[in-house]
Amino acid sequence: MHHDRELIENRLDRVLRERVRPAVYPHAVPLTVEVWHAPGEPLPPAAGLAAGYVPAAVGDPWGPAWGTSWFKFTGRVPAEWAGQTVEAVIDLGFSGGGPGFTAEGLVYLPDGTAVKGLHPRSRWLRIGEPAKGGDEVVFHVEAAANPLIKGPVTMLGEKSTAGDEPLYRLAQADLAVFDQNVWDLVVDLEVLGQLMHELPLDQPRRWEILHAINAALDALNLHDVNGTASAARERLAPTLAAPANASAHQVSAIGHAHIDSAWLWPLRETVRKVARTASNTVDLMDDHPEFVFAMSQAQQLAWIKEHRGEVFDRVKEKIADGQFVPVGGMWVESDTNMPGSEAMARQFVHGKRFFAEEFGIETEEVWLPDSFGYSAALPQLVKLSRSRWFLTQKISWSQTNKFPHHSFWWEGLDGTRVFTHFPPVDTYNAEFTGKEMAHLVRNFRDKGAARRSMVPFGHGDGGGGATREMLARAARLRDLEGSPQVTIEAPAEFFAKAEAEYSNAPVWVGELYLEYHRGTYTSQTKTKQGNRRSEHLLREAELWATTAAVRTGHVYRYEQLDRLWKTVLLHQFHDILPGSSIAWVHRQAADTYAEVAEELHGIIVAAQSALAGDGDRPVVFNAAPHARGGIPAGGARITGSVDGRDDAVSADPSDGGWILDNGALRVVVDDRGLVTSVVEHATGREAIAPGGAANLLQLHPDLPIEYDAWDIESYYRNTVTDLTGVESLELVTGDAMTVRVTRRFGQSALTQSIALRPGSRVVDFRTEVDWHESETLLKAAFPLDVRADASSAETQFGHVKRATHTNTSWETAKFEICAHRYLHVAEPGWGAAVVNDSTYGHDVTRSVREDGGTTTTLRLTLLRAPRFPDPETDQGTHGFGYALAVGADITDAAVEGYRINLPERQVTGSNDVEPLVTLDNDAVVAEAVKLADDGSGDVVVRIYEAAGGRATANLTAGFPVTSATVTDLLERPFAGEELTVEDGAVRLRLRPFQVVTLRLGRSAQNPA
Repeated sequence: MHHDRELIENRLDRVLRERVRPAVYPHAVPLTVEVWHAPGEPLPPAAGLAAGYVPAAVGDPWGPAWGTSWFKFTGRVPAEWAGQTVEAVIDLGFSGGGPGFTAEGLVYLPDGTAVKGLHPRSRWLRIGEPAKGGDEVVFHVEAAANPLIKGPVTMLGEKSTAGDEPLYRLAQADLAVFDQNVWDLVVDLEVLGQLMHELPLDQPRRWEILHAINAALDALNLHDVNGTASAARERLAPTLAAPANASAHQVSAIGHAHIDSAWLWPLRETVRKVARTASNTVDLMDDHPEFVFAMSQAQQLAWIKEHRGEVFDRVKEKIADGQFVPVGGMWVESDTNMPGSEAMARQFVHGKRFFAEEFGIETEEVWLPDSFGYSAALPQLVKLSRSRWFLTQKISWSQTNKFPHHSFWWEGLDGTRVFTHFPPVDTYNAEFTGKEMAHLVRNFRDKGAARRSMVPFGHGDGGGGATREMLARAARLRDLEGSPQVTIEAPAEFFAKAEAEYSNAPVWVGELYLEYHRGTYTSQTKTKQGNRRSEHLLREAELWATTAAVRTGHVYRYEQLDRLWKTVLLHQFHDILPGSSIAWVHRQAADTYAEVAEELHGIIVAAQSALAGDGDRPVVFNAAPHARGGIPAGGARITGSVDGRDDAVSADPSDGGWILDNGALRVVVDDRGLVTSVVEHATGREAIAPGGAANLLQLHPDLPIEYDAWDIESYYRNTVTDLTGVESLELVTGDAMTVRVTRRFGQSALTQSIALRPGSRVVDFRTEVDWHESETLLKAAFPLDVRADASSAETQFGHVKRATHTNTSWETAKFEICAHRYLHVAEPGWGAAVVNDSTYGHDVTRSVREDGGTTTTLRLTLLRAPRFPDPETDQGTHGFGYALAVGADITDAAVEGYRINLPERQVTGSNDVEPLVTLDNDAVVAEAVKLADDGSGDVVVRIYEAAGGRATANLTAGFPVTSATVTDLLERPFAGEELTVEDGAVRLRLRPFQVVTLRLGRSAQNPA
């Protein structure tokens, strides 16, 4: 029997490959071809359609990497084909890559209407159904010569280094008769053959299918496939009609095309990718009314609207019909580890607002299949955006531990829960293969309690979407014995059914940490620094512009701020901010961040100047949410009115190094430029572990197994080089007492400043690196004399605790972690934090010393040097700011994290500036102060509890408040959430890590 099974399987494979699939197009005639090779970057379609074409032919080369060629195809349907279905079949030279990873095309009619995308799995364009015979055929194809980017090293990721040689040759340009019956036979055989292969050997259904296939092949005349296809299909019909078992797993299938907004292609190419995919999708919908397709990322729909208006109109029609379903509720499918608090909130604000304003839709499902782990802050933000459900897929990539659930309640750091699904098919690019269907049934972790899962199907990452073959397979799998039952339906329908079926699903508390792709916290440092700087500049711009608008009537630049926010949100996409895109993407990102910074500086200076008034006295502004140096949070003081300090910082030489002392801390810097002691005078507590040295820079080899820019492997720790050699060490005096150290290593050099400010309990470090290493990791270590069982790493609107031990495989897998502005460790009564201005990657380890004490070592990951997909990743100069805060509790850590990221600013004028809003509890933080987006003039304040405990606070407004209302993230009031205002103050009570958005009513016509 085993031999018979293999024999029939091999027979089926050859007959399909050599006889049946070729017979789908039994007759063909060539099309006439003309071409125009566009110079430079892609031009608008009107220019391509009107260009001067020259004769071309199948076999002609075209397309240097990233080039665009416009093909014009003309022909006439032979008269003898009248009454038959006719298609154009175009092969642009697809080779070496699947849809989205090779040449791509978009078909235009002579009137300029884009109608269909072309890729390796969708090469056809319907001409007539039926054709009349003699039909004239004319269409154009905008063909993109996108290169296949492969490692380990490639220069194709930057246009200037990609070369000028053509990548492709036009391989086919025909008019052909399409035999629907043969095409259906192909699908019948594929579905049954794949199902048979996956069924157990002892299951009768497997042998029933095997014999049906054998009978069908016997009925097929291999010399007349088209004439005998019906007979072969009749032999298969009873087997395809056998219904599924009553207990069959239920699959809710949704068409999808995950499109990376940038990755192995630049942003400008994604603009064209989404147009191709959307065109394909609506074209399929015309022929398949049962087809439902989900598209996330409001940015991508906005691109279609801006660049391909006729495609957007068709998409909008299908949205109204319920076939094309916007999902996700976010501006892009962002990374969720590194975006800051307000940026994460604005992903929902701008995404959901676009869907509401353009389509009248309140999206309820948050759609993030491919991000590299999921922040514990997300459940609360999902709920505050008025969404209900969450979908992820990437957790299936974890290397160490298999996630225990597929449907579950996800509880965030504040206690909010959202119903979450993790499709057991383990892909967001499903094709309805037998292997996929069998895998999802076997893999489903919630058997017995639930039996429903989702399958997103369609070619993705590079786009393409669903195909007619996928829809045909789904139709056959709708109710087929031996297979799960498949229903194509919208995600909201699935979630409503799944939640109702499994309302008592298990609970997962905390972040969804991806045990993979940990290098994305560090790769492409300049992109990460651009993001961090942009987030804080946006905070400043909104704060000062709002204060100036309320106080002086200064113009608030709604449209400019909206555009800048969307630009920053776009660059938080999960292959841009993580540093896993080609060189072109990151070069462009650096230029964009510089432009964003320049615009935001302009907004900030204009608002501050309006507030400071005329005059020549220095006015210092504090945009941080906590007071410092005599300047209130969100306020400004004339320099002479700032509470100064007379504390001096002493510096005494010691054994080739220096001892710095400001009365609060005593800091020892040895002759290697390392910090060997930091003593807090008030407690006498030593922060540095005995025998240890802080700010120790360490090098590790960094060659991951596969994904260079994405991964850090645990074995990197096996080899370490401490950078202790000193080229120079000198004392620099100024506002702070500073020890400056220079070092050289490998092909690189660095300068470090170790500074102590008057009265400060913080040691500041500044590291400037000229980095020219390859496949090497640079870390900065702080071994602390603290016995901490957990570290607290800042995330959006709070912090997440992670174990410092490795008791189980779950803790061991977290050998590289993400933190925002601070990483804090403590034992009862005393703690310390390392804060930073641009670093996300960290690690925390602990060890027991010979004296019985415990050393907890915090390390920042400063730089990597992966070679794929960008062979020059991070080469060049970089600057990092970080600091050690000793005797710090968690609130101190948050305060110092804001301080280092929001430096004071100074303009000349004559006025102090009082804060627009004041909070009387440092644990309650104003994350954003802005004018309401609707132009009403109301002031919106987003606050959160930052320390992880219950808190009360009085929020006092520096202007007359007519009302105070709690709203969602989009500034829409929650029913019954009006608060009482007494003497301009609102009394607040917050649970741990709670986020509250307050809308403060005011008269917009009367500046306070």
